[in-house]
Amino acid sequence: MNSITEIEKLETLFRPFELKSLRLRNRIAMAPMTRAFSPGGVPTEDVANYYRRRAEGEVGLIISEGTVIDRPASSNEPNVPHFYGEAALAGWKHVIDAVHEAGGAMAPQLWHMGVMQPSRSGWLPAQPFEGPSGLVLPDQTGGSAMTDKDIADTIAAFGKAAGDAKRLGFDSLEIHGAHGYLVDQFFWDGLNKRTDIFGGKTLAERSRFAVEVVKAMRAAAGEDFVIILRLSQWKQQDYTAKLAHTPQELESWLNPLADAGVDIFHCSQRRFWENEFEGSDLNFAGWAKKVTGKATISVGSVGLNSDFMGAFMGESSEPRSMDDLLHRMDRGDFDLVAIGRSLLSDPDWAKKVREGRLDELKGYSSESLAKLV
Repeated sequence: MNSITEIEKLETLFRPFELKSLRLRNRIAMAPMTRAFSPGGVPTEDVANYYRRRAEGEVGLIISEGTVIDRPASSNEPNVPHFYGEAALAGWKHVIDAVHEAGGAMAPQLWHMGVMQPSRSGWLPAQPFEGPSGLVLPDQTGGSAMTDKDIADTIAAFGKAAGDAKRLGFDSLEIHGAHGYLVDQFFWDGLNKRTDIFGGKTLAERSRFAVEVVKAMRAAAGEDFVIILRLSQWKQQDYTAKLAHTPQELESWLNPLADAGVDIFHCSQRRFWENEFEGSDLNFAGWAKKVTGKATISVGSVGLNSDFMGAFMGESSEPRSMDDLLHRMDRGDFDLVAIGRSLLSDPDWAKKVREGRLDELKGYSSESLAKLV
């Protein structure tokens, strides 16, 4: 058992949070993590049990793995879950009911991958991947450029998914607008070369597609339903990419999205402790809250010393002090913190932290657990 002082330092994580449709028991969110365990896109009983266990483990907000909208090439894997079709939606109804029975709250992450490299499995969708300009890399074509009809139908598909999320009983929804997927491909000048209203020389101009997506989802879900938008500066195609280079550019990017209906910005960083702009120690989530006044979620190697991309390449991670995270939360930089790998390996992570049972956390040695606080 850790000293009461160490446990008290973590109390910031366990304050309730309320916003519109969200009523959360604490400030811990489960970060969305792709699993591809839904045969033919249909979530199974195992998927429901997976999320139920995290709700039983006292996660405040569960954000689902990416679940794709109703477009012919929205996914590059056959077993990534769908958020359309009678069978898949029935599966998600079972998931949200299981989470609610366990006292949890949940948001589906609604996703369109855009133009992607084919997966290692060799599977391909029935139609070519689609994106703003058909580019998979700034100098490489990998799919088709979206027509006006493609864009309109995609916006409508996002809206339909939002309405279904509310109808099924979810507490919120998240739009995946990060990491080089479709919405992010419109933001990024490296992949968006359009000359119409969905392109442009400035980041604010290239945000038009995302703004229209948010508006459609807001119209379908209503004013009281919380809409979360996940954003990132970095891309899986280029870790060094940066969309907003200054606070002013960030403001011109995010405020139209807030005006369109975003309630919470989920600001993805590879390492949450890295400052976003020179001259300030605010991270991405801190700056997003500063320029918009909206609630934010911070994420990126919380409690670990290496980022999740390194984990994909087999790198190990050692515990890292959470003092910096708690300091930033205490001064109001952001409202929620998303946990990824720790909750993937241990569904009771949040409960164990709340109870001060740090020596029981999976994946860490007893000697290094003290570093968590």
